[in-house]
Amino acid sequence: MTPDLPPALADWREAPRVRAANHRPVRHDGRYILCWLQQALRARDNPVIDAAVRLGNALRLPVLVYHGVREDYPYASDRLHRFILGAGRDLGAGCAARGLAFAGHVDRAERREPGLVHRLGAAAAAIVAEDQPTFVARWQAERVAARSDAPVYLVEAACLVPPAVIGDGIRGRSGFLRRHEPERERWSGVADEPSEVAPYAGELPFVADRLDDADLDALVARLSIDHSLPASDSHAPGRAAALIRLARLTTEVLPGYASARNDATRADGASGLSPYLHFGVLGPREVMAAVDASRAGAQHKRKFADELLGWREWFHYQARGLARPEHYDRVADWARHSLSDHAGDPRPELEPLAAMLCGETRDETWNACQRQFLVHGWMHNNLRMYWGKRILAMTPDPQTAWATACYLNDRLSLDGRDPSTYGNIAAMFGGAPSDRDRPVYGRVATRGDGSTRHRDGGAAWLAAAAALPTPAVSVPDALPGDRYLAG
Repeated sequence: MTPDLPPALADWREAPRVRAANHRPVRHDGRYILCWLQQALRARDNPVIDAAVRLGNALRLPVLVYHGVREDYPYASDRLHRFILGAGRDLGAGCAARGLAFAGHVDRAERREPGLVHRLGAAAAAIVAEDQPTFVARWQAERVAARSDAPVYLVEAACLVPPAVIGDGIRGRSGFLRRHEPERERWSGVADEPSEVAPYAGELPFVADRLDDADLDALVARLSIDHSLPASDSHAPGRAAALIRLARLTTEVLPGYASARNDATRADGASGLSPYLHFGVLGPREVMAAVDASRAGAQHKRKFADELLGWREWFHYQARGLARPEHYDRVADWARHSLSDHAGDPRPELEPLAAMLCGETRDETWNACQRQFLVHGWMHNNLRMYWGKRILAMTPDPQTAWATACYLNDRLSLDGRDPSTYGNIAAMFGGAPSDRDRPVYGRVATRGDGSTRHRDGGAAWLAAAAALPTPAVSVPDALPGDRYLAG
């Protein structure tokens, strides 16, 4: 039995996903279990909802699922808001299909609801929320737990294998895999918890938004957010779009995945699922079930599992051990020291932030990478490695390079602000040391564009990608360096 958890959760098969965020007793005068979702925006195969349902069944209380979107989160834009609201609309419909009440709120000038989670929590027997290690979800959950009179239980929903199962203190990916791989079968294929209580139909302290018949584009256009960054033209929001991507993975991408995944010029080389995983529209168990059921060869399934589980979940594991996963001080010590030793080196390839943001630098390949971010809100991982390493040469010092990479990723990419993307950027700035000491980079390995440019048609593909018409995004006066640099 897990300490600090009520018996219904402590005895649960999924108990390693759950931790108590405060030490309040369950409030037996509560009217419901509040299930507060920030990023795990799916109704099915969602351990956060399942934990709330399990606790509700034990206490004979209904579950109220709540999701709200504020205007003032960092980098709020048409791109992020539209994707989130599309997911939120389907979350509400999915909750109704499970027999659960759902309440959503879109923060805007004519409908402010300050302190809404606290007000909803005031009538709750307990609050069940998601355990996210990055971006605003972490500190918002911690703040609510500190102020709430109700117990707050945080549930990990992003990984197939709960990080708590792996244990603490693992420093390298090989050690992580030795513990992770034997656990994968055990944590696969968990069914949804059925609710035994009628849906909550009582009063709420606000008028919930109904998104099922709302014009989401018109709603987004009225908000005080960044309208210079439009919605992605390639990743449609919502559950249906995610399932189309998942079906495409099993039928078109997976059969050649092991050999094609590094080829950015191929439309069938990558799954493109990362935005849907980041916002929890899909979970890794559902994705892996589809992969396992496909007819693709075993080598392709193994390679995909290595990417989705071996790398993504390693980065999530790392993030949970860091106070600020987005901070520069997470880069390997040797790499930071080597980069510092070369911080004063001449940098003839410096580029202004405006040129980098708009993909208008002197480097055609880098522009091709950046314009994927600008137009699609997503970048092929092979290009992303080149993109990140080149930023070291384009900026005046390694700290500015880190802040620039994180800023561009977080503002433009649908899968930014994530343990995986911060882990990838840290690997670009560190990784395995080179046996050569180079100007600017020191012993940090560089990366060329030959894996794309030298393919048949690669040069033409890069030229076309670098010429993509892009939106006229607003350019900040300065980078938000304090967000990414330890102080």
